[in-house]
Amino acid sequence: MLLSLLYLIVRRLLGVPAVLLRRDLSKDAELLVLRHENAVLRRQVGRVRYTPADRLWLAALSRFIPRRRWQMMFTVTPATILAWHRRLITRKWDYSDRRRPGRPPTAAAVKKLVIRIATENPARGHRRIQGELTRLGHAIASSTVWEIIRAAGIDPASRRAGPTWKQFLTTQAHGIVAIDFLHVDTVLLKRIYALIVVEHGTRRAHLAGVTANPTGAWTVQAARNLLMDLGERLDTLKFLLRDRDSRFTRAFDAVFAAEGIRILTSPPQAPRANAICERMIGSLRRELLDRMLTVNERHLRCALATYLRHFNTARPHRTLKQLTPAQAETNPPKPIDLANYRVLRRPVLDGLTNEYEIAA
Repeated sequence: MLLSLLYLIVRRLLGVPAVLLRRDLSKDAELLVLRHENAVLRRQVGRVRYTPADRLWLAALSRFIPRRRWQMMFTVTPATILAWHRRLITRKWDYSDRRRPGRPPTAAAVKKLVIRIATENPARGHRRIQGELTRLGHAIASSTVWEIIRAAGIDPASRRAGPTWKQFLTTQAHGIVAIDFLHVDTVLLKRIYALIVVEHGTRRAHLAGVTANPTGAWTVQAARNLLMDLGERLDTLKFLLRDRDSRFTRAFDAVFAAEGIRILTSPPQAPRANAICERMIGSLRRELLDRMLTVNERHLRCALATYLRHFNTARPHRTLKQLTPAQAETNPPKPIDLANYRVLRRPVLDGLTNEYEIAA
C-alpha cells in the first residue's frame, strides 16, 4: 500500500513539468476534452469509489483550483470530504480490538436480594445496602447496587435535605457560570482543546482559550483572561460550575475564590449536572465543528470566536423565549409587519450559517 502510494506521488510529480512546459492553447484544448469526458462519465458511471491514493492526489490538486469551480471539476462534495476526515479520526481513536471482556453479569439471586433489602428498608441508600451484602460475605460494587435499584424503579433512600441540582441551578442561574473543555481533531489528526464558558442566566458564551497542551498552568492563565473578559458582569456571579478534570487545579480555583466566586464541582460521571455547558458544546459541534475541517490552533480560535459572536448576538435561544443573549440583557424588539420591510442576509463563516436583519 505504501509503495503504491509513493509510486503514484512520484509519477504525478514527474508529469507536472511536462504540463507546465506545454503551450497554453494545447493545454486549454486538452482541458476541454477532459472536462467533456468527465461529464460523459458522470452520466454513465454509478457511484465512484476512490482509493486513499486517489483522495490524496485530488486533495493536493484542489489547493490550486478556485473553490467555486470544485463542483464542476470533482465528483467529490464537501460532505464527502468531511466524511473522509471523520473516518480518519474514527480509525485513529478506535481501540475496539484492544478491549477486554467486561465484568460478568450479576447473579439473579444477588439482584433479588438487593431489591428485597431496598424494599424492606426504604431509608437505606445503595452504599448501606452494599455494606449489608459485604457483611453477609458477598463483595459487590456500590455502583452495581445503584444500577440494580434504579432498574427496579425503587427510590433507595428518603430524599436528602436541601434542593436538587435542577432546583439549585434554576434558582441560582444568574449567579452561575459553567466551564468545560471541548476537543477537536485537525486534518492531520492532531487534538486541540478549547475552554468554553457559559453564563447560565443569559446563555452568553465565552472562549477562554485554545491550546494543544492544556496544562494546569495554562488553565490558570485562561481563568485570569476570563475574568478580564467578564468585566463588570463579574459582580453578579457567585458560583463557578466545573467537572473534576485534573487540569482544574487548586491555583485555578484560587483565581475565582479571590473574586468571591465559590467553586461547585459536579458529581463524577454526571454530565447532566453541567447540562447547560454540555448543551452549548453540543451546539458548537452540530452547527460548526462537524461542518468544517480544522487546520490548526489559529484556525480553530478564529472560527470559534466568530461563531460565539454570532451565538451571543444573533442566535435565538428557546430558554430566552427565542431572544438572543444580547437582546435578553436589554429590551426585546418591538413587533413589526415584515411585509413593509426588506430583510438582508449576512453570511457568517463564509456562509456556514447566516444572520438576518432589517434593512435601514
